[in-house]
Amino acid sequence: MIFYFSATGNSRWLAKELGQATQEEIISICDAPMFHCYTLKDDERIGFVFPVHGWRPPKIMLDFIATLSFKGDTDTHYCYTAMTAGDDIGRSVDYLNGSLGRLGLHTHAAFSLKMPNTYVGLPLMNTDKPQIVQAKKQESEKLLRQYIPRIQNCENGITPIHKSHWPRINSDILGNLFVKRLLTDKPFSVDESRCVKCGICADVCPTDNIKGGLGFQPTWLHADKCITCFACYHYCPHHAIEYGSKTRHKGQYHYK
Repeated sequence: MIFYFSATGNSRWLAKELGQATQEEIISICDAPMFHCYTLKDDERIGFVFPVHGWRPPKIMLDFIATLSFKGDTDTHYCYTAMTAGDDIGRSVDYLNGSLGRLGLHTHAAFSLKMPNTYVGLPLMNTDKPQIVQAKKQESEKLLRQYIPRIQNCENGITPIHKSHWPRINSDILGNLFVKRLLTDKPFSVDESRCVKCGICADVCPTDNIKGGLGFQPTWLHADKCITCFACYHYCPHHAIEYGSKTRHKGQYHYK
């Protein structure tokens, strides 16, 4: 069983590849019912797949794990995580294991892939250039072919992850600032001259934080639900959505 979250498609691709290779069910946490109790098959693996946000697991994944439960004992089940990041993951595994502890779980192995960057919410951060996008995808596909047998064989202690040179500074200090200051929808706005009221932004928002739909101009709810995944920004077909001045003249990306 693979639980995944994906906003712009990188982690969705990864979850689908892992599900096909292991012949195990993949579950989007955005579609999963809250407080659901899952029944595991004998020797079924438990996987958690997500993009790294602020050098930590995204808030939506940690919130989901807080409501997650399993029937029976999980001690005999292999648990792993596979993460996507534009660059590095810091101490994301430590934060994930902290949440999994309430379930009596810990990751036996962790894997990460450098995928095209999607975070555009700070002045110097932008999407990757097309040649870098292609290179990252090719390298990730190559690495995944190496990771899959390790997951299939339930290997322990295998952690080929990109932690960065300063994982504690990135995850503990900068990650804390990210959670406290940058998880907000207040800077989002729509350029009325570009918006065609297609409803795509509302459809792709993983937290249902956008009021809109086909025929309506989108508005953000300001209900403390936004995780600044930028799915609305990246999927907008006419680049009509901006995040204050920070996204002006920046690129868009979603997995194709």
